Amino acid sequence: MVQRLDVFFYGLFMDESLLEAKGVHPGSIRIASVDGFVLRIGERASLVPEDSGRVHGVIASLSHDELEKLYSEPSVRAYRPEAVLAHLDNGEVIAALCFNLPRPPSPDQRNPEYAAKLRVIAERLKLPAEYVASIQ
Repeated sequence: MVQRLDVFFYGLFMDESLLEAKGVHPGSIRIASVDGFVLRIGERASLVPEDSGRVHGVIASLSHDELEKLYSEPSVRAYRPEAVLAHLDNGEVIAALCFNLPRPPSPDQRNPEYAAKLRVIAERLKLPAEYVASIQ
């Protein structure tokens, strides 16, 4: 049996069909949030530490090979895994990997096209409306 790891996705990789198109078959997708971060969008999305922050997304289970395949693409190669505690909708808290940029985008960077795509995915997943509205 192949070992699968829980991964917290907060950007476009929350879209299961996008992952499937990349040959990645996520298992056990669940709505989740991670405290202590805020979302920042530049060329891509990244998380930035902020004590009072909360980022919403999904937990999906992927194999080591799937993670390697997903994060070997040039556009996401700079992302690095870090451990987070994810809060599931059912109240359970689980350890998960979260891929993040070591150097997040600056606060003045914007990518309206990426943000618009992300809002569509977040709405489809029924993430909190105030969070969806905050995606810029």
